[in-house]
Amino acid sequence: MTEPTPDAPATSLRAVRDAAVDALGAAGVLDPEVDVELLIAHVLGGSRGEVQAGLVVGRDIPAADASAVAELVRRRAAREPLQHITGRAPFRALELTVGPGVFVPRPETEQVAQFAIDALRAAAEPEPIGIDLGTGSGAIALALATEVPHARIWGVERSPEAFAWAERNAAESGATNLTLVLGDLADALVELDGRAAVVVSNPPYVPADAIPHDPEVHLHDPVAALYGGADGLDVIRVLSRRAVALVRPGGALVIEHAEHQSAAIADVLQADGWRAIAHHRDLTGRDRTTTAVR
Repeated sequence: MTEPTPDAPATSLRAVRDAAVDALGAAGVLDPEVDVELLIAHVLGGSRGEVQAGLVVGRDIPAADASAVAELVRRRAAREPLQHITGRAPFRALELTVGPGVFVPRPETEQVAQFAIDALRAAAEPEPIGIDLGTGSGAIALALATEVPHARIWGVERSPEAFAWAERNAAESGATNLTLVLGDLADALVELDGRAAVVVSNPPYVPADAIPHDPEVHLHDPVAALYGGADGLDVIRVLSRRAVALVRPGGALVIEHAEHQSAAIADVLQADGWRAIAHHRDLTGRDRTTTAVR
């Protein structure tokens, strides 16, 4: 963490933090304390833990840093996503680079990735194949590649803007068992048909008339990553048909979705020949993931 120089103006870290928390709270930001401490850590080049330690001991920070924090707080109060401001988004053990043009990975998707990781680890093949359709920032694909290093992972993304972020994150991760493909999931990876141990996806599933409440979502996440047609299931229907061709017998499908879509998704999957269809709740008790077996 940056220390003020003896001749530089300094201001109380506590005062900076408290004023910023008030500003974000007034703007309707949930958990403003968390966001403020992460923004301060970003400016000071440290961790949130270091900021909290500085608060305990009554540390001062340079006035220039206090001004920089105030500017970032202004942007966050306007409901620009925290991850766009810092340029980083945590996902499981990863620290991903994100920004305009790519969907910001959410904590609930970490559990979705776990189902796919479990399927890969249970696979009998020496190099099981995992496929992430609609990889976006590469979050799920990279979690699979880094946590199951003996697997071979493919991530498919149709948006050139999002694909650029995935490429950057893949390069930063150093994962050599991940292949990224720019293309549509409807006809992706035909050369792998019948070979995948698991296909996983966090597809667009918001119904066209159900605009998300949070400004961070409906103003900043890409439209193509959010909306899935009139009932939210247009992409999931395509995904189910493509995945049933990609997955080998006994292989798994893992899909993230909204809590009210479980029954409709089960109907789609059953019609396409999937079996052992199961729904799983996230940490808030909402149906979030559906799994199935070919």
